[in-house]
Amino acid sequence: MDIWNALERLTAAAGPSGFERPVAQVARELLAPYVDETWLDRMGNLVGVRRCGREGAKKLLLDAHLDEIGLMVTGHEEGFLRFAAVGGVDPRMLPDREVTVLTDPPLFGVVACLPPHVLSREEREKAVPLDKLYIDVGLTQAEAEASVPVGTPIAYRGSCFDLGDRRVCGKSLDDRSCFAALLLCAEQLQGAALDVDVYFLGSTREEVSGAGASCGAFAIAPDFCVAVDVTHGRTPDMKRPKERAFALGGGPAIGVGPNMTGWMTKRLRDKAEALGLPYQLEVMAGDTGTNAWGMQISREGIATAILSLPLRYMHTPVEVLDREDLERVGRLLAAFAQDLGKEAGPC
Repeated sequence: MDIWNALERLTAAAGPSGFERPVAQVARELLAPYVDETWLDRMGNLVGVRRCGREGAKKLLLDAHLDEIGLMVTGHEEGFLRFAAVGGVDPRMLPDREVTVLTDPPLFGVVACLPPHVLSREEREKAVPLDKLYIDVGLTQAEAEASVPVGTPIAYRGSCFDLGDRRVCGKSLDDRSCFAALLLCAEQLQGAALDVDVYFLGSTREEVSGAGASCGAFAIAPDFCVAVDVTHGRTPDMKRPKERAFALGGGPAIGVGPNMTGWMTKRLRDKAEALGLPYQLEVMAGDTGTNAWGMQISREGIATAILSLPLRYMHTPVEVLDREDLERVGRLLAAFAQDLGKEAGPC
């Protein structure tokens, strides 16, 4: 598999929370060759399963969410679009940004911004509040009202591209990059003897509620699950404590805390060490901010772990990751899945 072409296809597809079908269809096409069956459930989640062939086998669920942050049309003003955020949108990223309005067919637009010549010094030094911004789609008021209904979703325009030799930059790498890691895992498990059924979940609505993963986990009823998501990559200007931001190229971050199952965390560390893969530890003392928070209490409870990919500039259109880190996540997940049935600790 050309994983970088796959990642480009995933990030190019629009899929704000609640409107993930286009990216789910791309993800399904990419996953299908490596599993026994795929389907889309009622929440729009993509589910794929690689069965081990053993009757009554336990189930491992690997989750990465497919949705991205976005915008939604709330009204029209002189042909411009008013909008609200879907998920954690940073208003600083919006002025002069290119977007895709998800009408049929889609419309391209730009977030309007006043030139510095007409702004006061004070205005130039402040971020414009989201409710003061407009999107220009080149239409009259009548055309905009007819072509772009209130409630139409909007996504950042673009996909991803190389940043130097080792890095990739683009939109929706949170969390399409981790779904790409699931694809690598599925590819590496081809032909491997398994003693658990492995389910791959491309979940929906993580950025607004986590409902997709919660419902998906309830339906699949796995014995174990691993939430695969991004975490904050370290930059020189970051004010977060050093232990709460992670080096790009330093390997995956393994979650450690009271909401992870201890033996699963240890098993991820042991497998990484056996493979000679570098890894980092992410202490998560409370709410992890991932789908693991909802999945672990599905039904009577699921043994849960978190594996994260360091990512710079989260929730922007220019997120950055390290190529080797993504590949390491895929390798570690594949190693974790093998012999899980006989090596599992008490759930």
